[in-house]
Amino acid sequence: QVQLVESGGRLVQAGDSLRLSCAASGRTFSTHAMGWFRQASGKEREFVARINWIGSTTAYGDSVKGRFTISRDNAKNTLYLQMNSLKPEDTAVYYCAAHRLRGSPSSSPHDYDYWGRGTQVTVSS
Repeated sequence: QVQLVESGGRLVQAGDSLRLSCAASGRTFSTHAMGWFRQASGKEREFVARINWIGSTTAYGDSVKGRFTISRDNAKNTLYLQMNSLKPEDTAVYYCAAHRLRGSPSSSPHDYDYWGRGTQVTVSS
């Protein structure tokens, strides 16, 4: 089992950068692909980025491609999301999640078994 705690969310201005962290507890963190999702008020949860267990393969949602970077440090049991050129439409609660151990990598939230409680990112115009 994996417990996840996000941090780093805050109020920023458009064009700013922000780095989110996700601290994982449990010995199986390094065996899971990991993902970031976000949910804006009144909207469905949206895929942001994912990374494979070793950090060699990544994928991004179209709305963040070229601006956000996902990374991980398995020695520190930590997942990161570097967000650059932030826009007001990036405002949301951001969640990290651990992908199920079997099957192909997925961008669907249904394929992630463990979730953090989220951290709020607000981008003002």
